[in-house]
Parts: sequence; structure tokens; C-alpha cells
Amino acid sequence: MNNSMINSSVSMHALQQKLDLVANNIANVNTTGYKRKEASFQDVLTSLKAQPQGFQKEGRLTPLGYNQGWGAKMVQALINMAQGSLQATENPLDMAVEGNGLFEISSAQGEIRWTRNGAFQISPSMDPQDPGSMVLTTKDGQFVMGTDDKPIRIPKNHTVKIQPNGTIMASDDADTNAPPVIAGQIKLVRVIRPQLLQQLGDNLYALPGNITQQQLGEILQTVTAANNNVDPITVRQGFLEQSNVNLTDEMTEMMTVQRAFQLNSRAITSSDQMMNLANTLRV
Repeated sequence: MNNSMINSSVSMHALQQKLDLVANNIANVNTTGYKRKEASFQDVLTSLKAQPQGFQKEGRLTPLGYNQGWGAKMVQALINMAQGSLQATENPLDMAVEGNGLFEISSAQGEIRWTRNGAFQISPSMDPQDPGSMVLTTKDGQFVMGTDDKPIRIPKNHTVKIQPNGTIMASDDADTNAPPVIAGQIKLVRVIRPQLLQQLGDNLYALPGNITQQQLGEILQTVTAANNNVDPITVRQGFLEQSNVNLTDEMTEMMTVQRAFQLNSRAITSSDQMMNLANTLRV
């Protein structure tokens, strides 16, 4: 197998991964809060090809030797945390994050996850000691966490109003003259190093299992009043964030990758034909 076939076959594998990434972005163009992925590539290996001294002619300005590439590989799929457009829903339980932040949620087993999808709902509390309250959950039943690292509880028959800092004010539907009570404050985290986030199914994010508590603070930072002055992160009630995927850009990217894949495929075909001609030569 000659160098051109090795170069093309390695590059085709990376292009196929890139094509899968673009296809996944296109499939999630209408997914609430979805963040597109971008691929980064690097050379597999670059070697210096030596040339005989006979190539050194009078008047030649370039030195002997040339760089021989061996294809490229996809190093990492980076998450683009750019803000998506906000769509008004008029649903008081729909929330959108403005800024580089995530909602923190927890499963019934206590697994902590993060998401940008703020399509929440109120579900009955399963706690027998507090049967008169409801809990704020996702559509899949996972608990929305508060700043006290506990699920947010909302009294029954109360209407909620969410302030920009995530504080939930609950008003009694039966007594309109009663002042609203604070039901809790939604916990928001600022994404510092999005390249370390693992994108799971159902538009959820997680962290690698070997991350320590100190390393966690270098990836995600809990939003507080003290650190929210610069690059503020706020909550918009009655809105949902749309995907930040631009369908036109993704279609253009897909066509570019397909053409590059086709070019490498033709390079392999041409190399195979040249090797066939060389093997059939007769002295």
C-alpha cells in the first residue's frame, strides 16, 4: 500500500466522524436547549521525506526534502455554548437560561446532571412527611435542584413567578390577597470548561467519573450573587431556548465534508489503478 492510500484512508475515517457529528446537529435543530458540536482535527503524523543529492541543482532556493503527511484524525468534539434564540411559550413553568449557564437536576437515584432544557413541570411529592407539596421536575421526572442542593418544593394550588436570579415566588390561588412566599431558588452553574462536559442522551450533560471536587470547581461554578456581576446568568420565565444549530451552516458543512470524502475516495481508486498498472508491466 503506497503513501497516498494510507493518507486517504486515515482521512476518510476522520471525515466519517465529522459527518456523523454534522448529522447529529441537523437531527437536533429543533431540540430545546441543544448545543451544537464542533470537531477539531490534527495531523496523525508528518515526516520529512529525504531527496537524493541529485535534486540539488544550481539556482535551487528550497532545501532538499519535503513534508510527507499521513492523514488527519478527529481529536475532540467541542460543545458550542453559544446562546440560542428564545421562544415565548406563555407557560409559567417554562424557563430559559440567558448566559453561559446550566440548570442542575437530579434523578431519583441521586445522580446529578445538567441541562439547558427548561421545559419543567410540577409533579406530586412522593415524600409521605410532606404530602401537601409538589416538586419541580423535568418532563422525565428528574428533580430540579435548588441552591440548597435539594429538590425545589412548591405548595399545592400556588402560582409561581420566577425572578431573574432564579428565586421562585409562590402565590396562593385561593387567597389572592396573601403575599407570595419564597418556594426556593433554582440552582444555576456557570460553564467554565465546556470541553470536559460529556453530552448524554435526552439533552443532558455529565462529568467524567474521575473528576474530583476540586476539579469540579474548575469546570462548573455555582452561580451566586457575588460572582454574577461579570458575565451574568439569568432566568427568563415563559420562554424556552431553541437550539443554536444553524441549518444553513450545517448543510454547507455537510456538503464540504462529503466532497472531501469523495476526493479521498478517488485518491484511493487512482492509487489502486496505478498499482495495478505497475503490477501488470512486462519486461
